[in-house]
Amino acid sequence: MSATATMVERPPPRARGWPRRRIVGYALVCLWILFGIGIVSYLVLAWNADFFAKYAPAYLRGLGVTLALVSISMVLGAILSVPVAYGRMSSNRVLSGLAYCYVYFFRGTPLLVQTYLVYYGLGSFRVELQSVGLWDFFKDAFNCGVFAFALNTAAYQAEILRGAIESVPRGQWEGAASLGLHKLQTLRKIILPQALIVALRPYGNELILMVKASAIVAIITVYDLMGNAKLAFANSFDIQAYIWVALVYLVMVEILRHGIEWIERRITIHLKR
Repeated sequence: MSATATMVERPPPRARGWPRRRIVGYALVCLWILFGIGIVSYLVLAWNADFFAKYAPAYLRGLGVTLALVSISMVLGAILSVPVAYGRMSSNRVLSGLAYCYVYFFRGTPLLVQTYLVYYGLGSFRVELQSVGLWDFFKDAFNCGVFAFALNTAAYQAEILRGAIESVPRGQWEGAASLGLHKLQTLRKIILPQALIVALRPYGNELILMVKASAIVAIITVYDLMGNAKLAFANSFDIQAYIWVALVYLVMVEILRHGIEWIERRITIHLKR
């Protein structure tokens, strides 16, 4: 056999050692594990039973406020997102342009700025709001937070809904029309069930983002979870006030994440058969 044939048949050399990507991945995991061990060790060593007994009820009240804020905002945002999504998909240029401007503004500016505009900006129109009977609503910081959060999430949910509906093939509409179904019947019975499967994960991500962003309302004197943590730290100067609140947010996010994954598995089980 010739030397050329021998060189061709020789298998390529095997890579030695771990690839750099795997090394970096394991290093990051180890760092996170060490960080978690450090936090847990600190909480165990610096455990303050008096602090926990004194501020735990306030944290529970704050948790209730946070859950109420996020729940109401998400529901109101979902209702408002329907006409906004319709406007974005409309062939009417005026309606489409207005919906686009709404989505562009609320997705392009920080939620903190929007909350300030509602809480402090509307206060400048107290006389006008009193004349139409809305001042009693907007003078409450919690209501201002709900209003700002609902407007913000409506823009994101509108884009999620629009993208999910447009992801359904056009042939579904044509097939329903050939069967004599009205457009609303087609949307309710054929398009939305398919679109919601696509939209579930983005909706879940939006819900998780709203839970984490809800800490913003503590700046406008709403005593939610973060607001009570600030109050606890101001009275005790104990960093545990923020560590505990971070752990509570982490637990909420993990519960939501696993719940969304469970729902997704349940509603897509027919697609895996």
